[in-house]
Amino acid sequence: MKKAILSFLLIFTLILTGCVNTKSDVEEKSSGSGGSGDSSQPEIEILGMSSNEEDMNIVRDQLVKNGFKVKLNVQPDYGSYKAQQDAGNFDVAISSWTTVTGNPDYAVRSLFISGGDYSIMADEDVDALIDEASTQTPEEYAATYKELEQALVFDKAYIAPLYSSYKTQALNKDLLKPDSVRLSKSRSLAWETIDFQDEAKRSTDPLILSQAISTLTSLDPIKGNDGSINMLNSNMYVRLVNLTDDDKVTADGSLSHNFSIAEGNSEYYFLLRDDINFAKITDKEAVDTGEMVGAEDVIFSLDRAKNKDSVPDHRTYSLHEHIEKAEVVTDLSELEKIKQSGSDESVRAALEEGLDNEITELVDNNDAVDNGAGKYQVVKMTTTEPFPQVLNYLAHQSAGIVSKKQVEAINTYDVDKFDVNKDIPYGDQNTITEGAQYDNTLYASGPYILSHKNDYEAVFYKNPGYMTGTENEPKIENINVRFIADVDSSLSALRNGETHILYNVPENKYDTVEKDDKLQLQSMESNAVSYLLFNTEGREVSKSEDLRKAVLYSINQDEIIDYYQGNKIKAVSTVSPLVNTGNELKADADKAKEFLEKYQSGN
Repeated sequence: MKKAILSFLLIFTLILTGCVNTKSDVEEKSSGSGGSGDSSQPEIEILGMSSNEEDMNIVRDQLVKNGFKVKLNVQPDYGSYKAQQDAGNFDVAISSWTTVTGNPDYAVRSLFISGGDYSIMADEDVDALIDEASTQTPEEYAATYKELEQALVFDKAYIAPLYSSYKTQALNKDLLKPDSVRLSKSRSLAWETIDFQDEAKRSTDPLILSQAISTLTSLDPIKGNDGSINMLNSNMYVRLVNLTDDDKVTADGSLSHNFSIAEGNSEYYFLLRDDINFAKITDKEAVDTGEMVGAEDVIFSLDRAKNKDSVPDHRTYSLHEHIEKAEVVTDLSELEKIKQSGSDESVRAALEEGLDNEITELVDNNDAVDNGAGKYQVVKMTTTEPFPQVLNYLAHQSAGIVSKKQVEAINTYDVDKFDVNKDIPYGDQNTITEGAQYDNTLYASGPYILSHKNDYEAVFYKNPGYMTGTENEPKIENINVRFIADVDSSLSALRNGETHILYNVPENKYDTVEKDDKLQLQSMESNAVSYLLFNTEGREVSKSEDLRKAVLYSINQDEIIDYYQGNKIKAVSTVSPLVNTGNELKADADKAKEFLEKYQSGN
């Protein structure tokens, strides 16, 4: 799905200790379709899922306290919820968004720009601010996103924020070195750093992870963007850049030694390293192909990533629509003449920073590359308009570098005439599933390659040609990913030593993990924000800013955080975890009353 690295309107299941209303309580208090309060009060219909019952109850109580009647539209699952939303059967919908690329443009464009993938708004002022911020560097865009929040939340009240959440994972600290297990705001779990307490186990024991979904959308990075493959593809394909654990763009652990943004913010240069080869599977074992991951593969990968017609069912092209072209640079003087964005130094100076061997020559083919002798490849990427945040999209798994030679050898079909019953595309999960159809044709540029899978687990092996002898060389030879659909079963498997890490621990399981002596809970603020989305068509809230603002100032985030025992964080918009705008929503009963009276009086 476009720009939905995680499904839009992700619904959190939050079952915590304390006094929680049951569904029957909700229905009784809301009197079915009648809601709460007398007939003179405006009624607000809240749409949500049963898994959001706690949030719906809290919001209901806050609205009732501020003079509203409330009707709860509780749906059992996401499909039913989405049908109700599409039908417009709500005033406010409990909504959520997780920014998986670590950049604020992703946090707002799909949701709030006119015609966005998931936008139900059309506001020229909001559009202009989103576009303005996208052309700015992080040093510049904080003020613009502050202004955007002001328009989105306080001036127009298109949304009312509830909270931001934490991201957590649990690990077996008796078996694993806790410091080797990274927890990142946006990036999926990085496997290459993970290590056993007993380093002798690196080559004898598998690291055992788990995930819920066993049917893999695609092992072609541009054809999937969901929970079945995000972590897997992130570890199978290297990218031009990475994200640090706190969402800064970095060359560390990527295909680039360094990168630079040129003046104007439309040209981006990447100095490629020469110590990564593609791996393949032979007899279900990982083999170094001897083929270096080079500039030709980078250009091929970026060209197909931005082109929605490069493969059938391309699910991530909109992430890369700002890429105009990618090319090899062979003129060293070009790097010397062009200045870095916001600096008097040259692009060459930025690319050479920290290098053991300065650039003596730029080459265009892999055979001529020799970083030790100063011979490098440089790829230049140009964007359709100034767009510094393009770097965050290049850190996403969909920008993973694939082998031009291998993908072209496999994808011989006509895209327009693709036949799912006959044509077998690169990355088809059937080719790595044990059985008669098994024919693994993957070429992995990342630290691990998938050998084979069944309904029980997927088996990965270390890429023997990946940054050998460096700190980024994978520590553990073999990683097994167990498919466990139920979170309670996943936690039991971790506690029993059947798995070693549980990614994304539910809030109601924190205590269980923390009371287990052999487990450690890791936690950090995430990029996930829950909010109320106002209906913009066919309802009173669609027509009246005053009515929306009365709802907005009824929301008391302190009460919400107290209910969740401090396991939530204040937010203003989906940008909150990414940019410190200084904005804050403060519950204000007087303002809520003032705006409600203005709405009722028609002024």
